[in-house]
Amino acid sequence: MSDGFLASLPSPIWVLGTDTDVGKTWVSARIAKTWMKEGPVTYRKPFQCGVMGEDDAASDLSMLRETGAIVESFVSFLAPLSPLAAAESEGRGMDLEAALAWCSRPSEGRLLMEGVGGLMVPLSEGRHFLAWATDLRIPCVLVARGSLGTLNHTLLSCEALMLRGWRIEAVILNPGLEKNDPHFEAAERNAEILKRFLPIKVEVLSDEGTPSISD
Repeated sequence: MSDGFLASLPSPIWVLGTDTDVGKTWVSARIAKTWMKEGPVTYRKPFQCGVMGEDDAASDLSMLRETGAIVESFVSFLAPLSPLAAAESEGRGMDLEAALAWCSRPSEGRLLMEGVGGLMVPLSEGRHFLAWATDLRIPCVLVARGSLGTLNHTLLSCEALMLRGWRIEAVILNPGLEKNDPHFEAAERNAEILKRFLPIKVEVLSDEGTPSISD
């Protein structure tokens, strides 16, 4: 996954995932670091779960802050659950119209936004992330695992996005952090298969592709 490709991505853009913990934040940091070479970047994560707040070291915002990007979040929940379940466990509501307005505000420089969990994670009663985010009409990159099972999950996710009219700039498979990881070879093979089923660019995130904030 080259810096040239990342630099060419449109702004604004979503970084979405087929599931939780697939590497959305790693990819977001890599994009932010590349974009920062040309000017300011604003990173927005509307919904965060399983963190104390924006300054929590476990927060995705902490990693993105290290790139030099401006980081923002609309709402955070302590429970490591879906936004709907976390909000209910804390006795809080979710104003999704306010969240849309928050995401639509002007940004300083290029705008990068990261989703939460998988595409259809519930946000509020009867409304999941994909249905909500579609109203913003912003393109995306889709991050997926590189290992066994990713073909089904990735094809289902791409179909869901395309049926709602999303433009997918690329699918990015995350095999792990090291090229000697046994999942890396599987990711390369899965990427080749996905290219035969999707009219979309498919990339593999290698160890060179993971962010090194210090360099």
